[in-house]
Amino acid sequence: MDRTKKIAIVGGGIAGASVALYLAKTGLSITLFDKEKSLVSGPPMCHLHAGGNLYREIDDNQCKMLLQQSIELLRFYPYAIDFRPTVIATPTTDESEPSELFPRLKMLQAEYQHLIELDPQNEVLGKSEEYFKCFSKEEMLLLKEKESVQNPHTLDEWMIPVAKNIELEKVKYPLIMVQEYGLNVFRISSSVTLGLQKQENVDLKTETEVIDIKKYEESFKITYKHADEVLKEDFDYLINAAGFRSGEIDDMLGIKRDRLVEFKAAYVTKCNKYDTLWPEVIFHGKRGTPQGMAQFTPYPDGYFQLHGMTKDITLFDDGLVRSNALSAQPKLDEKFIKKIDQGWCFSVTQSRTQAAIEHLAQYIPAFKDAKVASKPLYGAQQIPGDDADLRASEVSFEGERYARCEIVKASSILTMADAIVKKLIGLGFVDQEFYGQRDFTTAQTLKKEDVDRYAELTCKDREYPSSLAYVSNSY
Repeated sequence: MDRTKKIAIVGGGIAGASVALYLAKTGLSITLFDKEKSLVSGPPMCHLHAGGNLYREIDDNQCKMLLQQSIELLRFYPYAIDFRPTVIATPTTDESEPSELFPRLKMLQAEYQHLIELDPQNEVLGKSEEYFKCFSKEEMLLLKEKESVQNPHTLDEWMIPVAKNIELEKVKYPLIMVQEYGLNVFRISSSVTLGLQKQENVDLKTETEVIDIKKYEESFKITYKHADEVLKEDFDYLINAAGFRSGEIDDMLGIKRDRLVEFKAAYVTKCNKYDTLWPEVIFHGKRGTPQGMAQFTPYPDGYFQLHGMTKDITLFDDGLVRSNALSAQPKLDEKFIKKIDQGWCFSVTQSRTQAAIEHLAQYIPAFKDAKVASKPLYGAQQIPGDDADLRASEVSFEGERYARCEIVKASSILTMADAIVKKLIGLGFVDQEFYGQRDFTTAQTLKKEDVDRYAELTCKDREYPSSLAYVSNSY
């Protein structure tokens, strides 16, 4: 193995930062470039997607892949996970029936048991026999009469606030509770930053913009700008992890690539009526219609993050764009770029957050009194190819020395890193023993109180309530 080889990673989102952390143990010299002040500041994340139960449109193979990858992500970033379950509800207005999910849930339950048999440490989503539970209307009515539990442990205890607060006549039965957990973007940022700061062979170049890349036969020359100084540096391998701007790197290199880019937002609200721990609640619905899926994600201290898959809330007219023959970079409308680079005006924040509150309040009536708590969580994500429903994707390559990180869900990062390591082994940069490693030792070196502290600082620096830096679980 030649440890003199230099790896450049452009983009410090969850893909670029995580692959830097993964590759650090190889001993290679790694430089991570990111325009922002802190790492992992891209589109909103809030859900682990362990099995893809939110997405009725994806196939079983993608679901199995998401389950395995989510377990690995949880083990890689244990302090970034909110260990509380998710409730899946089908509104009476929806065309589907809850029973249509049963085959998938049973398949995932069996797959989860299989993964535990392969490695007992994969038992991170609770017992496989408790992976999901169905609740009839009669059971919900009984739970409605029970006192809320301050520190819920059983699925029944977690379901009590749902039974007490949702419109039981507006959903079909059974309701389904799944051991599918939350993913906290501020704690991901904290964990990966603290992990990388421990690596002597990783050079973190934040607040640094890559402005040009030239490809030579066996190297790349990167021109970048930091603090008004323009510098150039040579690298032996290039990893494009620039997120929705990945096409800009392809364009610098004269490479064509089909991709989609979609702008999305989630909304931060405060509701003082709820002082108990909630599970996450998903109300299924047809994407892009007025009855699009509604997602109710709890944080401590009465904060809730809301998604509504309608064009008045999370989705946007002209928010999904495609690349073309002239450029690998899909062209988002300037109004979206302005939001990403400069922020939101208050009137738009107010109107869209209020629309999200009203969307959820049709199922949770008391939530109508919730208030805007901050600017939205927002950003754009790339989707490789031309299928907007794609949910499981990792990486693609051009030649021997250029990789593109193309994850759609955060859970794909380790599979992505494996594929890159395999390429580096082929080049003689990395020993075979590093392929497919799952020792998770980096996570074990972190302290929860350090992750807490850095996550809170990140929240404040990005102008979000500090409560969003913490997880709400009782485990």
